Amino acid sequence: MGNCLKSPTSDDISLLHESQSDRASFGDGTDPEQEPPPPYQEQIHVPVYHPTPSQARLATQLTEEEQIRIAQRIGLIQHLPKGVFDPGSDGTEKKIRECVICMLDFVYGDPIRFLPCMHIYHMDCIDDWLMRSFTCPSCMEPVDAALLSSYETN
Repeated sequence: MGNCLKSPTSDDISLLHESQSDRASFGDGTDPEQEPPPPYQEQIHVPVYHPTPSQARLATQLTEEEQIRIAQRIGLIQHLPKGVFDPGSDGTEKKIRECVICMLDFVYGDPIRFLPCMHIYHMDCIDDWLMRSFTCPSCMEPVDAALLSSYETN
Protein backbone atom coordinates (compact mmCIF):
# COMPACT_ATOMS: atom_id res chain seq x y z
CA MET A 1 0.00 0.00 0.00
CA GLY A 2 2.49 2.74 -0.05
CA ASN A 3 3.28 5.68 2.15
CA CYS A 4 0.43 7.28 4.18
CA LEU A 5 2.09 10.67 4.33
CA LYS A 6 0.52 13.39 2.29
CA SER A 7 2.37 16.37 1.00
CA PRO A 8 1.74 19.63 2.85
CA THR A 9 -0.75 22.03 1.34
CA SER A 10 -0.51 25.82 1.38
CA ASP A 11 -3.04 25.90 4.26
CA ASP A 12 -0.85 23.57 6.33
CA ILE A 13 2.20 25.75 5.71
CA SER A 14 0.40 28.97 6.71
CA LEU A 15 -0.79 27.32 9.95
CA LEU A 16 2.78 26.22 10.66
CA HIS A 17 4.07 29.78 10.17
CA GLU A 18 1.34 31.20 12.46
CA SER A 19 2.15 28.76 15.27
CA GLN A 20 5.88 29.48 14.94
CA SER A 21 5.30 33.24 15.15
CA ASP A 22 3.03 32.72 18.17
CA ARG A 23 5.77 30.72 19.87
CA ALA A 24 8.34 33.37 19.05
CA SER A 25 6.27 36.22 20.50
CA PHE A 26 4.97 34.25 23.50
CA GLY A 27 7.91 31.92 24.08
CA ASP A 28 7.45 32.23 27.83
CA GLY A 29 4.36 30.01 27.72
CA THR A 30 1.85 32.80 28.35
CA ASP A 31 -1.45 32.95 26.58
CA PRO A 32 -1.35 35.51 23.72
CA GLU A 33 -4.86 36.66 24.71
CA GLN A 34 -3.76 37.67 28.24
CA GLU A 35 -2.27 41.03 29.14
CA PRO A 36 1.43 41.08 29.96
CA PRO A 37 2.33 41.07 33.66
CA PRO A 38 2.74 44.46 35.36
CA PRO A 39 6.29 45.83 35.44
CA TYR A 40 8.44 45.02 38.45
CA GLN A 41 7.80 47.46 41.26
CA GLU A 42 10.59 48.03 43.76
CA GLN A 43 9.42 47.72 47.36
CA ILE A 44 10.55 50.50 49.65
CA HIS A 45 12.06 49.36 52.94
CA VAL A 46 10.77 51.44 55.86
CA PRO A 47 12.92 50.97 58.98
CA VAL A 48 11.37 49.77 62.22
CA TYR A 49 12.26 51.59 65.43
CA HIS A 50 11.57 50.93 69.08
CA PRO A 51 10.47 54.13 70.85
CA THR A 52 10.24 52.02 74.02
CA PRO A 53 11.67 48.51 74.49
CA SER A 54 8.27 46.84 74.16
CA GLN A 55 7.05 48.78 71.10
CA ALA A 56 8.05 48.39 67.47
CA ARG A 57 6.79 50.90 64.93
CA LEU A 58 7.63 51.91 61.39
CA ALA A 59 9.61 55.12 61.04
CA THR A 60 6.61 56.71 59.32
CA GLN A 61 4.44 56.06 62.41
CA LEU A 62 6.67 57.79 64.97
CA THR A 63 5.67 61.04 66.64
CA GLU A 64 7.99 64.02 66.33
CA GLU A 65 9.10 63.57 69.95
CA GLU A 66 9.94 59.89 69.33
CA GLN A 67 11.87 60.80 66.17
CA ILE A 68 13.96 63.30 68.13
CA ARG A 69 14.65 60.78 70.90
CA ILE A 70 15.69 58.10 68.37
CA ALA A 71 17.93 60.58 66.51
CA GLN A 72 19.62 61.45 69.82
CA ARG A 73 20.06 57.76 70.57
CA ILE A 74 21.62 57.14 67.15
CA GLY A 75 23.97 60.08 67.76
CA LEU A 76 25.03 58.67 71.14
CA ILE A 77 25.60 55.20 69.67
CA GLN A 78 27.84 56.70 66.98
CA HIS A 79 30.01 58.27 69.71
CA LEU A 80 30.71 54.92 71.38
CA PRO A 81 34.20 53.66 70.59
CA LYS A 82 34.49 50.90 68.02
CA GLY A 83 37.29 48.68 66.87
CA VAL A 84 38.24 45.34 65.40
CA PHE A 85 38.43 42.19 67.50
CA ASP A 86 42.03 41.15 68.08
CA PRO A 87 42.44 38.59 70.88
CA GLY A 88 45.96 39.88 71.57
CA SER A 89 49.19 37.97 71.49
CA ASP A 90 49.70 37.87 75.28
CA GLY A 91 46.42 36.03 75.92
CA THR A 92 45.06 38.54 78.46
CA GLU A 93 41.89 38.98 76.43
CA LYS A 94 41.25 35.22 76.09
CA LYS A 95 38.42 35.42 78.66
CA ILE A 96 36.33 37.46 76.19
CA ARG A 97 35.18 34.75 73.84
CA GLU A 98 31.67 35.50 72.68
CA CYS A 99 29.17 38.25 72.11
CA VAL A 100 26.51 37.68 74.77
CA ILE A 101 23.81 39.05 72.47
CA CYS A 102 24.19 36.65 69.53
CA MET A 103 26.11 33.99 71.51
CA LEU A 104 28.65 33.63 68.66
CA ASP A 105 32.37 33.54 69.29
CA PHE A 106 34.34 36.61 68.34
CA VAL A 107 36.54 36.02 65.31
CA TYR A 108 39.69 37.96 64.55
CA GLY A 109 38.71 41.02 62.53
CA ASP A 110 35.07 41.22 63.70
CA PRO A 111 33.87 44.84 64.06
CA ILE A 112 33.17 45.45 67.76
CA ARG A 113 31.90 48.29 69.90
CA PHE A 114 33.00 49.13 73.44
CA LEU A 115 30.54 50.33 76.05
CA PRO A 116 31.57 52.72 78.87
CA CYS A 117 31.43 49.75 81.30
CA MET A 118 34.18 48.12 79.18
CA HIS A 119 32.02 45.26 77.86
CA ILE A 120 32.42 44.55 74.15
CA TYR A 121 29.95 43.24 71.59
CA HIS A 122 29.66 42.76 67.85
CA MET A 123 28.95 46.22 66.50
CA ASP A 124 25.74 45.17 64.68
CA CYS A 125 24.46 43.29 67.74
CA ILE A 126 25.00 46.09 70.26
CA ASP A 127 23.80 48.85 67.92
CA ASP A 128 20.53 47.00 67.43
CA TRP A 129 20.30 46.32 71.18
CA LEU A 130 20.91 49.98 72.06
CA MET A 131 18.13 51.09 69.72
CA ARG A 132 15.78 49.16 72.03
CA SER A 133 17.37 49.61 75.44
CA PHE A 134 20.18 51.94 76.43
CA THR A 135 21.62 49.60 79.05
CA CYS A 136 24.51 47.17 78.85
CA PRO A 137 23.13 43.64 78.31
CA SER A 138 25.78 42.18 80.66
CA CYS A 139 25.82 44.49 83.68
CA MET A 140 22.65 46.53 83.05
CA GLU A 141 24.61 49.78 83.49
CA PRO A 142 22.83 52.70 81.78
CA VAL A 143 24.89 53.59 78.73
CA ASP A 144 23.53 57.09 78.25
CA ALA A 145 24.33 58.20 81.81
CA ALA A 146 27.96 57.14 81.40
CA LEU A 147 28.16 58.82 78.00
CA LEU A 148 26.62 62.05 79.21
CA SER A 149 28.93 62.21 82.24
CA SER A 150 31.95 61.68 79.98
CA TYR A 151 30.82 64.67 77.87
CA GLU A 152 30.52 66.81 81.02
CA THR A 153 34.06 65.99 82.17
CA ASN A 154 35.64 66.89 78.80
